[in-house]
Amino acid sequence: MASENKAIARRLYDEVLNKRRVELVDELMSPSHAMHSNHIPDSCIGPEAYKREVARFVTGFPDLRFIVEDMVADSDKVAVLWTISGTHKGEFRGISPTGNKVTIEGITIHQIADGKIMDSYISVDYLGLMQQLGVAPAFGPPRSASAG
Repeated sequence: MASENKAIARRLYDEVLNKRRVELVDELMSPSHAMHSNHIPDSCIGPEAYKREVARFVTGFPDLRFIVEDMVADSDKVAVLWTISGTHKGEFRGISPTGNKVTIEGITIHQIADGKIMDSYISVDYLGLMQQLGVAPAFGPPRSASAG
């Protein structure tokens, strides 16, 4: 079961997100799929909502590319550690194009049942993204640690 679930998740990243075959979302996701993230401004229930989120990112970063760094599956869950990169050439979340190249990391835990992704829990480095776009201040260099 774990290997089948990993194959479903892999198709999401390879075919839907990197090859832009968004029509496959209907095949891979349950009609009641819920995307859980603190950074999604509206309800994200169902395949159409997922397609809207993909469109938002691709509009802002037309050359967006996902790299799956690691994937672990256990029972009905698949955890995917990923890195995305792209160039900010379109409007994204109200931010006009900056032309900045960005790279951010994230992790998504997908729950899969009966061959469909039911839920996706997403954690993304949005602060890092906003810093790379120049709309949030960068933190200074880290202070050296001391034991005293």
